[in-house]
This record gives sequence, C-alpha cells and structure tokens, in this order.
Amino acid sequence: MNALAQRIANLIAAQGPITVAQFMTIAMHDREYGYYATRNPIGAEGDFVTAPEISQMFGELLGLWCVQTWHDQGRPSMARLIELGPGRSTLMADALRTAKIAPGFLAAIEVTLVESNPKLREIQKTTLKDIQPPLAWSDSCDSLLFDRPTFVLANEFFDAMPVRQLVRTERGWAERMVGFDSDGELVFVLSPVPAALAVPVDRAGAPIGGVYEFSDAGMALAEIIAHGIAEHGGAALVIDYGYSKPGFGETLQAVAAQQATTLLGAPGEADVSASVDFAALAAAAETQGAATYGPIGQGDFLVDLGILQRADTLKRGRASDRGPSVDFDLNRLIAPDEMGELFKVLAIVPTNAPPPAGF
Repeated sequence: MNALAQRIANLIAAQGPITVAQFMTIAMHDREYGYYATRNPIGAEGDFVTAPEISQMFGELLGLWCVQTWHDQGRPSMARLIELGPGRSTLMADALRTAKIAPGFLAAIEVTLVESNPKLREIQKTTLKDIQPPLAWSDSCDSLLFDRPTFVLANEFFDAMPVRQLVRTERGWAERMVGFDSDGELVFVLSPVPAALAVPVDRAGAPIGGVYEFSDAGMALAEIIAHGIAEHGGAALVIDYGYSKPGFGETLQAVAAQQATTLLGAPGEADVSASVDFAALAAAAETQGAATYGPIGQGDFLVDLGILQRADTLKRGRASDRGPSVDFDLNRLIAPDEMGELFKVLAIVPTNAPPPAGF
C-alpha cells in the first residue's frame, strides 16, 4: 500500500466508505501524492499520448476552427481563448502558430490555460514564451472566466472528471463505493442502502450487476461553459473518447506507462479516467440556452476541416523519406480502428450562431 492509499484508508476508517468520484478526486488531485500534482504524464515517456502529441496537424486545425468561429460570430474585439488541461501546451502552440493567418484574432484574444499541475505549468510557460496574446493561468474553469466571448478547447479533459457508479442488485440500485478489506487493502463495496438517485428509464432495464455511470462534475462544468457562451458568445469544442448514445456499463480505467493497471492498487501512480457520455454533456449544455452540434467521430471532423490536404502539404514540404511518418500520424488520428471513431467531437455555441465548421 503506497502513501496515498494509506491516506485514503485512514479517511475511510474515520468516516466510512467513499464514492468512486471521491476516490478519483483524491487519486488525481491530492496536493502531495495526487497523479496530476506530481508528474508530467503526457508523451512517449509518459502514461499516455494525446492527439496534439501525435501530429501538429491536430492543433493547427483546431486553431483554424477557432479563427473561423470567431469570424462567424462577428469578430468580437475582446475575447478569451481557454484550453482545459493543456498538458505541455503542444495543442495551443500549434493553434496559435496557425492563427497568425488572422492577426485580428490574435489581437482580440487573451489566452487562459486551466491547469493545476505545477510541473506542467512550467513546461507551458516555456512552450508559449513567445506567443503574442496575453497569457494567464487558472486552477479551475469557473463562471468568472466567461465575462466576454469565450472560445474553449477541451481535448481529453472530460474523461478525467470524477464519475459515480450505481450497480443494479436484487434490492435495486446501490452505489459502488471504495472501502477496505480485512487486510487493509482498498476494495470496491456496495452501499448497504439503495441509492437515492434516479436512473434514466432507458437504463432501468440493466441486468443484475449492470452499471450506470455518470459524472456530476462533468455535467456541472458543461453547464458553466454553456451558460457563459449563451450569455456572451463564443464556442466550445469538446474532444474525447466516449459514447454518443445512452447506455450502461463500466468504463472506469487506470493507465500507467501506456498499459492498463489496477484501479485501487496504487492511487496517484496511474491516470484514472472514464468514457465521456456525450449525450449527457449535450443535454446539460442545452439546459443553459446553448446549441450543440455533434457528437461526431474525430476522423470525420478532421477530414471535414481539411486534414487530408494539410497532410499532403506537409509531405511536399519535407524530405521524401518523411512522407510515411505523416501518413502514419494521419492514420492514427482519423482511421476508424484508431482514434477516428473512438474519439468524438461536440461543439457548443450560442443558439443564434451559424453552424460551426466541421459539423
């Protein structure tokens, strides 16, 4: 048992089992031992590789998407560009480099990076030291950031939002909790009383043992973003692995060194995430008066934005032996058996805005 597991066990001993969402929050964000507080998890040497790290084409196209959306909404002179969980700022660097084709956009925005990891903040400062727009950081994405037209990029962010799990039993739906066994090891347990939570009708037919997974935190964040966009303009682009139709089943997973590992064995030493319920995100956004587009597959979205043409340009501009690497990266981003279908894209815009590019 590592130090964070012992800390969690002590908490359980003091107050009883905790929810899966509470476990995720501690495992990822504990200030001393939490995963995001203690390491740089991204890249070939980290625990996972994200789309911006695969190819510059990804960030470039998202930068052009922001420029086009800003233009479609009347080119507001005071706007904010936010990235949630920017990692090493590879995406933002590529996006802003490409946005130089629209000097008016760069002059109109200030950039805010929502990042709580101090190690990553230092990397971001280095990566973006030469950017033109003013740059700021925030520990969280709250309503104070939405006092003007705001454009939000959230790539692989919502999958890390804490989820709760209900399990269907003979006595009804019971919440899955984290407790410890007779040896003091962390284990999953079920609440002894039925969950006082409504399960959507279309999921009520789950078999015994079926899991209903939901994220209160994710829905709340979607509402904050959508409310700000509905009130002041702007747009949000959510890209993540997930599902577009309601269903039931467990998707919670832990990954270390790009390999699956145990969820409870060594909290703080592995990335813990869950597939994003895009239908729920869209519904939450729409309750705040915003319009949504998608979700659609990442592959279709990037193709519609022109990634095939961009790949051809890159191949022509490089030595002939670099062509295969461009094609390899392109395939990872758009092929149905790679990221093209697993990853979905959802846009949130004001109801009076034109349909965003790519949808």
